[in-house]
Amino acid sequence: MQLNDVASLVKLLDKSSLTEISFSDETSKIVLKKEVFRAAPMQTGMMTMPMAMAAPAAAPAIAAPAYQPAGTPGAGPEKAGNKFKEVTSPMVGTYYASSSPGSPALTQVGTTVKAGQVLCIIEAMKIMNEIESDVSGVVEEVCVQNETPVEYGTVLFRIRPG
Repeated sequence: MQLNDVASLVKLLDKSSLTEISFSDETSKIVLKKEVFRAAPMQTGMMTMPMAMAAPAAAPAIAAPAYQPAGTPGAGPEKAGNKFKEVTSPMVGTYYASSSPGSPALTQVGTTVKAGQVLCIIEAMKIMNEIESDVSGVVEEVCVQNETPVEYGTVLFRIRPG
C-alpha cells in the first residue's frame, strides 16, 4: 500500500458520513477512524490511524430500539443465544432494506427465508453488497433501520432456523 492510497482513503472518509473505513490487501491492513464526540472508541486490535483533523462536532448518536415481534417479550441478544441465528454485517457501510428506493423491503419480520437468499444490501464505498442468509428459517427480528450506518459485526437479523 502506497502513501497516496492512504491519502485517498483519508479523503474518502473525510467526505463521507462514515466514522470508520477498513482496507486490506495481501501485504497491508489499515483501519481509519473519524473522531466523533461520544462514548470512548472501541479498540479493535488492529493498527488504527486517527484523522489528522478532528471531525466537526456531530449530534450524539441515538440507537434505535430493536423491533420486538408481538408475543415474544424480551426477545433480544440475551435470549437469542440458542434459539436464533444472528446474521451480522460483514463490513462497514450503509444498510438498505430494499434493492432500490421505493421498493418493498427484501426481508421483514415473519418472512420465510432460505439459505442463500438475499436479505438486504450494504453499500460500502459506492458498491452495493448483497447480504445472504446462511440458514433457512423465519425472520424473527430486523435489528437495523433502513439507511442506517452499520459496522462490522452489527446484528442485522435474527432468524429462527427451521
